Amino acid sequence: MQNTPVASLVGEEYEVEVGPVAHGGHCIARTEEGRVLFVRHALPGERVRARVTEGEETSRFLRADAVEILEASKDRIEAPCPFAGPGKCGGCDWQHAKPGAQRRLKGEVVAEQLKRLAGLTPEEAGWDGTVMPAEGDKLPAGQVPQWRTRVQYAVDAEGHAGLRKHRSHEVEVIDHCMIAAEGVSELGIEKRTWEGMASIEAVAATGSQDRQVILTPRPGARLPIVELDKPVSVLRVGEKDGGVHRVHGRPFVRERADDRTYRVGNGGFWQVHPKAAQTLMLAVMQGLTPRKGETALDLYCGVGLFAGALADRVGEQGAVLGIESGKRAVEDARHNLAHFPRVRIEQGKVESVLPRTGITEVDLIVLDPPRAGAGKPTVDQLAALGARRIAYVACDPAALARDLAYFRAGGYRVRTLRVFDLFPMTHHVECVAILEPAEKGA
Repeated sequence: MQNTPVASLVGEEYEVEVGPVAHGGHCIARTEEGRVLFVRHALPGERVRARVTEGEETSRFLRADAVEILEASKDRIEAPCPFAGPGKCGGCDWQHAKPGAQRRLKGEVVAEQLKRLAGLTPEEAGWDGTVMPAEGDKLPAGQVPQWRTRVQYAVDAEGHAGLRKHRSHEVEVIDHCMIAAEGVSELGIEKRTWEGMASIEAVAATGSQDRQVILTPRPGARLPIVELDKPVSVLRVGEKDGGVHRVHGRPFVRERADDRTYRVGNGGFWQVHPKAAQTLMLAVMQGLTPRKGETALDLYCGVGLFAGALADRVGEQGAVLGIESGKRAVEDARHNLAHFPRVRIEQGKVESVLPRTGITEVDLIVLDPPRAGAGKPTVDQLAALGARRIAYVACDPAALARDLAYFRAGGYRVRTLRVFDLFPMTHHVECVAILEPAEKGA
């Protein structure tokens, strides 16, 4: 018996009323037949003509682009970037929305995720509903903050640098990225060709003048001689081991936060927005209120940003343990915090390293997990340690909400939640939740 092929709906167009914003940089709409559309380049309340970009007759929902605006929202502006729009660069989600509207939409997404996945209202989470811009980012409509200190360029078959289209491997060749930090733009990556390269990551440290490019060659390709508009270190991704190796210059960049310099090696993780590390560090420390002599955990600690801030505040009688899975990040964290005798950094996954430490109680915990969140087994381990306060730093509100529900089951309540717009023009936000034992809030 032959299977009947399912008809693709790609290219079909529907005239729809746009409903609420959803997590992921799109809004929800329904066709007259009741089909659910996830529509990009639209705003709530608009009437648009939406063209399907993904989906079949049997799909639960269809993805679509708003290709014509029939009735515009008062929050709509013309996208400042010429590479933003249907079928173009997928890097920005909200170029067509006023800055204040972008933050309001992000707040609605956070509130919806909290309610749906954690059963929490903003009031129950200690959040006033606002999404705070970073210092210097509150610009008039039509102006774009240059905040992205790390840009991953894709390279097309002809060697031209660009950015990926939304949910695609196709490259949108560009001559300038408007959200790129000045230190990235001044390298001139887009001005030259990159034959044989698959991608180029450009890094412009904000704590120093350090500049870095990380090249990923196509299989069998030779590295080009890199001549850019500014002095730059060059690293490459190994074809066999996938590791990052120095070609010339420093294998690290130097960043600053909390009046301390941090070494970040081989393209390792550091917050992308120039103000993000300092903003999040202060939010965490203000929420935890560390005291002299306390013990603390910094989980998924990276190069030691929060561990350093904690060590400073708990003093010589206190102690801090950081856990990080990345080998190079652990080396950097140990280097960055070597002058704190009571700081220890362990390498490995949190869920496997933490039980081996023998720690049964702790005063403070910071966790800054990857986008997928910490997960129930790890949350259960943390809740059993009896910390007086826990700071959870999250780049994904859905993962945060799921983990907050696990913490509640483990006896913790949310004391405060702060939400920061550290990724303007995109749908991403950064959240800092402060938790405490539930009986304290009773």
